[in-house]
Amino acid sequence: MEGHQAETLPQHVAIIMDGNNRWATERNLPGVAGHKKGVERAREAVEFAVEKGLSTLTLFAFSSENWGRSSEEVNLLMKLLNTALREEVPNLVKNSVQLSFIGNLSQFDQSLIDQMKKSEELTYCDPDSKKLDLVVAASYGGRWDIVDAINKIQESASNEIITEEIFSSYLSTSEFKDPDLCIRTGNELRVSNFLLWQLAYSELYFSDILWPDFDDNQFEIALDEYSKRIRRFGDKSNFQQ
Repeated sequence: MEGHQAETLPQHVAIIMDGNNRWATERNLPGVAGHKKGVERAREAVEFAVEKGLSTLTLFAFSSENWGRSSEEVNLLMKLLNTALREEVPNLVKNSVQLSFIGNLSQFDQSLIDQMKKSEELTYCDPDSKKLDLVVAASYGGRWDIVDAINKIQESASNEIITEEIFSSYLSTSEFKDPDLCIRTGNELRVSNFLLWQLAYSELYFSDILWPDFDDNQFEIALDEYSKRIRRFGDKSNFQQ
């Protein structure tokens, strides 16, 4: 497939990585096998994003609703996240990828919180040398993000009129532009409480491919589909016959 021109590439891609458990079940493997394969795909997606010249990649790693899963699976996911951080940080540093976490991180064990903070510090890049912002949404929910922003505004005791721009500045994603493209794998056609405010005008791409099978070729197909779309942002003047 031919490469994309810079103007047809999204700057910020967000991915809802869905289908790890189903992938494992289809192969009569334990759930951990699906999650481990999912981590491998996440690593490949980061490398692909750097190669394509994207500015930001946001990965939905663990939702606020995922805490409702069995304690065995939650503990497994926490161990996997901790291991992934230790193993992947050197590659992120090598590729000038800056890691940031968003979400209600206070719900994690202190040891994991410390590991997250350490990973953010180790991957900090000078803006001139940074190739990609990697944002990992962990213990994240779009409704939580909005409510958290409202609480921060109230705590600030500001009397200014709240505009969309001001409100956005209180969200956990305030450092980044809103996603141009949101990809969801696993043949599920919903956003599942992910970046509810930020996805207002994002292009949505749904794939029936389970996340552990979502390779570079599938990512390229999603980018190709994005390049064919016309983003009007509600402006009729952008309408083309």
